[in-house]
Amino acid sequence: MARGDGQLTHEIDPLDRGPQDACGVFGVWAPGEEIAKLTYFGLYALQHRGQESAGIAASNGSQILVYRDMGLVSQVFHERDLELLQGHIAVGHTRYSTTGSPSFENAQPTLGPTPFGTVALAHNGNLTNFDELEQLADSRRDHANKVVAEATKKRSRTRAFRDSSNDTSLVTELFATEPGEDLTDAALKLLCEVDGAFSLVFMDENTLYAARDPQGVRPLSLGRLSNGWVVASETAALDIVGASHVRDVEPGELIAIDEDGLRSFRFAEAKPARCVFEYVYLARPDSVLDGQIVHGARTEMGRKLAQEFPVDADLVIATPESGTPAAVGYAEESGIPFGQGLMKNAYVGRTFIQPSQTLRELGIRLKLNPIRENIEGKRLVVVDDSIVRGNTQRALVRMLREAGAKEIHIRISSPPVKWPCYYGIDFATRAELIANGLSTEEICTSLGADSLGYISLDGMIEATKQERSQLCTACFSGEYPIPVNTTPADKGC
Repeated sequence: MARGDGQLTHEIDPLDRGPQDACGVFGVWAPGEEIAKLTYFGLYALQHRGQESAGIAASNGSQILVYRDMGLVSQVFHERDLELLQGHIAVGHTRYSTTGSPSFENAQPTLGPTPFGTVALAHNGNLTNFDELEQLADSRRDHANKVVAEATKKRSRTRAFRDSSNDTSLVTELFATEPGEDLTDAALKLLCEVDGAFSLVFMDENTLYAARDPQGVRPLSLGRLSNGWVVASETAALDIVGASHVRDVEPGELIAIDEDGLRSFRFAEAKPARCVFEYVYLARPDSVLDGQIVHGARTEMGRKLAQEFPVDADLVIATPESGTPAAVGYAEESGIPFGQGLMKNAYVGRTFIQPSQTLRELGIRLKLNPIRENIEGKRLVVVDDSIVRGNTQRALVRMLREAGAKEIHIRISSPPVKWPCYYGIDFATRAELIANGLSTEEICTSLGADSLGYISLDGMIEATKQERSQLCTACFSGEYPIPVNTTPADKGC
């Protein structure tokens, strides 16, 4: 069941949108539990990973129902909706489109037939061989039509072909014609044909599945309930539903969970290249990535930043909330007091109301407002996680000067972003990236700051406590661990 009466909301951010992750995924296998509510709260914990649409699919063992719409998790679902999603297995998704269009048709989970039943699928990431997979799907279409014709005799609500433009729907379609003895066998074969970044959570009527690409670009964690299992993009979602963190789903691993327990399969050799930007910005600070608490990594980035770019100043402030842990680390290492210089409006985000031109000109004040008493006459260190186009930082510098700041020294807890991401982060195009065409000194002048310092690549990586060879740093270094088409079409998840 899908509700299509929602509207696409608008985000008030007229100056600069920071890097956005594609999606958050969640799955639960727990007989006897209110699985829809568990999934709802799991998605609530993953809301930061996508705010355009949300959806839940649930199975009672014989039928899968899907409920999805545009908007935040709290906007899409109501108590009566969750009561309709009965069963023992559920898959949930919260979406932010990368290169795919933000529309109801692209909301997830997707639903499609297979020779073994129905599959509901949720995806975080971005596939890099979309064209090849689409050609494969086209070549199988005649056979798929026969499968659909047979399936619709039994499941009138199931269809094989896409009404959307994203790679998740393409994978769902390919399941309709993937040969195999059962869905597990078909999944192992299909996953070998898929390239790019993917953390998948999917299910048929009786089994929950989770899979992660061989590089493990996007995170995916496994948790244990007293009477079941949970998989989620981040451990914070496990915490909120009371699941204990067992381990991460390994790169190149497929997990299947049903009444016989948990089974693990290997569809590819692990070649870890985990996204370092998860540590910088994307993941929640209270999540654990590869054994490292994200908040600790960000605080350490701030310490490294203070070592690499010290400055005489009176106060360290953060661009809330993403810059706060690094700002605390900078203050601790430098000995400069940490204080609150900006007040964030927690209720500005998604709205149905387009800002007027006057409000657009006010720009960043829609989200942030200076605390004049704390910053007037002060030499400030302003810590943020990244600079994309530079519009937000430029407006922020101007606003702080108007509030009486004596000096403004910007410190960034990631290196300059010079390259686009093809693995599930919505950065600006390379031409729009301010660091692509300007030196640090030129960027500083463009922003109107007194000084600007980016953490070094080595310093950032050291703060994560991960091996450099096992991290993807493509947006900073231009070194892509998975071959990409540098002119991707409109196909993102």
